[in-house]
Amino acid sequence: MATEAHGSTAYIVHHLTPLSSGEGFWTLHFDTLFFSLFLGLVFLMAFRMAAIKATTGVPGGLQNFAEMLVEFVDTQVKDSFHGRNPLIAPLALSIFCWIWLMNFMDLLPVDLLPSLGKWMGLSYLRVVPSTDLNATFGMSLSVFALIIFYNLKVKGVFHFGKELLFHPFDHIALVPFNILLNVVEYIAKPVSLALRLFGNMYAGELIFILIALLPCYIQPVLSFPWAVFHILIITLQAFIFMVLTIVYLSMAHEEH
Repeated sequence: MATEAHGSTAYIVHHLTPLSSGEGFWTLHFDTLFFSLFLGLVFLMAFRMAAIKATTGVPGGLQNFAEMLVEFVDTQVKDSFHGRNPLIAPLALSIFCWIWLMNFMDLLPVDLLPSLGKWMGLSYLRVVPSTDLNATFGMSLSVFALIIFYNLKVKGVFHFGKELLFHPFDHIALVPFNILLNVVEYIAKPVSLALRLFGNMYAGELIFILIALLPCYIQPVLSFPWAVFHILIITLQAFIFMVLTIVYLSMAHEEH
């Protein structure tokens, strides 16, 4: 029993260990970088192909799918973004599609790509970039940088600084409290974006790994319903990240 438990623990740890190099802050997760870039290229190539083959006549399946996604994202932007910025809609579309593709990797058989990687001489291989906290924080910090940039661009340094000092309490004696509240609010935005996506996808991946440890005759009974339910989760997480990004950038464009 102890040997079996040790084997199960080793199996779980192996699947949750990234292919990395370096130590501390300078550690690079090569599998996360590779699959993130690869899936980003898949998204760009698919939409470029749809644009090249676009026709005013009877559209093909790819064009229909691309137009459906563009219309869906455009509706979300119109509902949530109250400023004027041509970058927001393409950014929202890229975020939704890229994160969805990252999350979709969780639906592949647990041992499929790691076994292929082992055959190629790779000791570890994590194939779901959104289960890596480095990837989710990288995306959320990029959004945070845009939030600060547009706050400064739209409101100006003076008015943005005034907002930090005199919002929500417009009194000189309460400036320290305003600074504290605003700093916490701004820090909470990238942290919540990163941890929400990471936590949900990490839990989903762990459940798939646990199902893979069960006897072969039980795995299909549990894996198929969980995979169907997980399709909703991966879509919802991509949608939430996209909508919150739109809302945060809309707040950055508001002039007080």
